[in-house]
Amino acid sequence: MGMPRSDADRLRRRELHEAASGMAGPRLLPWTTEDGRPCYLSTDGKGYISTLADGIETVQLGMGQELLEYARGTLTPGAKAQSAIEYRWLACRLTEALSDALRVAESRGERIPAPQEEAADEGEPANVSPLDGQEEG
Repeated sequence: MGMPRSDADRLRRRELHEAASGMAGPRLLPWTTEDGRPCYLSTDGKGYISTLADGIETVQLGMGQELLEYARGTLTPGAKAQSAIEYRWLACRLTEALSDALRVAESRGERIPAPQEEAADEGEPANVSPLDGQEEG
């Protein structure tokens, strides 16, 4: 009989089981409540709201990319100088785009099981050197 598992071990094993079976934990959505709190969705990743969230994430990242290209253009040598109000507007939009991108990264990152933890749960060594087990000659 092995050692009893901690609550964290049981939670991680449940998360891995849910991920392997297609069930996912709560998904961080790309929007917030009116007062700025995060929104979560309990989903298997296949429903209407999940598809809507995927689409919004794609739009957010695309808008961020376009804004970044615009900002780079304003900073190139010889570009027309902007007014303080225009630079402030750009800084505000870049801040919003960065917030969106970080939320997307967090949401997607939460849905990817860590490879090292998966390997440990399956009884495989997590970090094995290609030379382990080979004799030097």
